[in-house]
Amino acid sequence: MSNHKQPTVVLVHGAFADGSSWNGVVDKLKRAGYPVVAPANPLRGLHSDAAYLRDVVDSVEGPVVLAGHSYGGSVISEAAAGNDRVKALVYVAAFLPDEGESAAGLSGKFPGSTLGETLQEVPTALPGGAAVTDLYIDQDKFHGQFAADVPPATARRMAATQRPITSAALGEGAGAAAWRTVPSWALLTTEDKNIPVAAQRFMAERAEARTVTLDASHAVTVSQPDAVADLIEEAAKSIS
Repeated sequence: MSNHKQPTVVLVHGAFADGSSWNGVVDKLKRAGYPVVAPANPLRGLHSDAAYLRDVVDSVEGPVVLAGHSYGGSVISEAAAGNDRVKALVYVAAFLPDEGESAAGLSGKFPGSTLGETLQEVPTALPGGAAVTDLYIDQDKFHGQFAADVPPATARRMAATQRPITSAALGEGAGAAAWRTVPSWALLTTEDKNIPVAAQRFMAERAEARTVTLDASHAVTVSQPDAVADLIEEAAKSIS
């Protein structure tokens, strides 16, 4: 790939979403001149997902800004560790785990998450044959749980196309915490029913992240993409 004056922004979606959840954010960042990549996060296991993301980062040249939504925050934290081309981390309604912490453990650290009662379990297997349980949000509950501030028609499409995550991925402890050494930004969502805002705030403050707070659902990348893009651009400009 050719060199760019601007850092490349790599957008990492979380559970129950896919790369299209970043569409509005991509549009604004591209208009501002940033190269953007929004890869498919496998959602199979934290360490394997982070390894995949490291390969994606290695495929682009120059400095990188990593942005993660929800469980994607756990993935960028581990993937960025030891990579000096990752210059900034942006956490969007996301997990900022310390070493050994899991997404499931952090979301339950404070009251307020109603995700568990909306989940459907689908037994399946990994390519190597290992048995796992895929988790989906019940489509009838998706709008209220995940995307209450998104138009109903959009939420229905998101529910139908959601990507499942394995229960093991949510329970896997983080192997590294890149936010300890990489400048970080965090966008907190006060109406979040997946990751309570108290948990988001605890993690952001611990990481000394530069923080903004929005009255938004967990699906803030869809409901308020301009605000998300603005924070990512703020992080990108800090390294330009």
